[in-house]
Amino acid sequence: MLRTTRTATSTLRNAAAALAVLLLSGTAAFAQDVSGKLVIVTSFPKDMTTAFQQAFQKANPKVTVEILNRNTNAGVKYLQETASNNGTDLFWASAPDAFEVLKGAGLLQPYKPQVKGIPDIVGAYPVNDPGGFYSGFAASGYGIMWNTRYMKANDLPVPKEWADLTKPVYHDHVAISAPSRSGTTHLTIETILQGEGWEKGWRTNKEMAGNYRTITERSFGVPDGVNSGAFGIGIVIDFFALSSQASGFPVEFAYPTITTIVPANVGVVKNAPNKAAAEGFVDFLLSPKGQEVLLDPAIRRLPVNPVTYEKAPAGYPNPFKDSSLGAQVNFDVNVSQARYNVVDALFDQLITFQLDELKAATQAIHKADAALAKTPNDKAKALLAEARDLVAAMPVTAEQAADPQLAGAFTVERKSAKDTVPERQAQVEQKWAAFAKENYAAARRKADEALALAR
Repeated sequence: MLRTTRTATSTLRNAAAALAVLLLSGTAAFAQDVSGKLVIVTSFPKDMTTAFQQAFQKANPKVTVEILNRNTNAGVKYLQETASNNGTDLFWASAPDAFEVLKGAGLLQPYKPQVKGIPDIVGAYPVNDPGGFYSGFAASGYGIMWNTRYMKANDLPVPKEWADLTKPVYHDHVAISAPSRSGTTHLTIETILQGEGWEKGWRTNKEMAGNYRTITERSFGVPDGVNSGAFGIGIVIDFFALSSQASGFPVEFAYPTITTIVPANVGVVKNAPNKAAAEGFVDFLLSPKGQEVLLDPAIRRLPVNPVTYEKAPAGYPNPFKDSSLGAQVNFDVNVSQARYNVVDALFDQLITFQLDELKAATQAIHKADAALAKTPNDKAKALLAEARDLVAAMPVTAEQAADPQLAGAFTVERKSAKDTVPERQAQVEQKWAAFAKENYAAARRKADEALALAR
């Protein structure tokens, strides 16, 4: 009996010592227990993944971290395709709706992080999935980045709202990445749609697109172009601009009123080969050491632990103190998830693959509008309103976009307009493309007619 009591006492002392170490260090208690290979599928850039990979391996020398880089959509499809013989431990990406897709497909398993002090809400958005299937580790917002030297050289005003980018002065000065190729851009488009409503949101997106110089295939192509001055303005997620600033590029960034602050997430994949290491990595991301990595000049993400901002540089955005960030949009991940593929396909068929036609119609409208400002004409004004409505028109409603039957048609991710896709998907996309071509051509004709009347 005495021997048992001593053993129990010793065990309690060891447990207390371990807890004390955990509380003092803020790092995960599993550090000495995990080993083996940890496989992570992620959409994050190498600058970020390498920093966390090295920090985690330093804290857990028995673990080897393998990074499989995929864009968000490709990462989701990879996990779906390999589910029967899963070799992935973690999915690590920005888009919460992508995690909802995986959760709905039963491809994630719940885990409640051991780290304390993380708030339930950031901006107007929950930090973690209520069921514990994924956890937020960093927050991000969406907005406008610009090169100050480019803006001065081209005598351009500073844009602060999405509506600013629809103005003629910005024609051919703006860039964005395709949402079908970038999860962060998808969230930007979806945020505008939810913040302004389906019809108005698409009108804003198309009117901005009429000023685009290019639509890049990957999200990092936009900040790279702004940094180099290839174009002046980019629609980006905030950390691209913040890290560019920290690296010395002459850039600035603004959050429009219609934006949202949402968490970037990490989730343990169902049947993860190294579940212990996967859970350990989640806890490391949320630990004080992990959260401080987010402040690295090459990363510049918004921590989800408010305490970490005490170590942030002056002027660093803090959604826990600035209540205006994300306050206007209550982002609904269920709405986004239901129409995820439809929104991407609509953007590609109406904007990405029709950019030249859209720009031509937009430029014609801008010319007619300028002429009417000098020579008012009621008939020309009516024609110009019709032209704008033709550009803004959508082939489907918000309700149709969320219909599972329509969403189910999009089973193959397009990388270009020439890609082969299933027949039903091709039929829908061809119908939308024809709709766009016809409307943009008609809009251009009406704008040209309005211009002639105004002369």
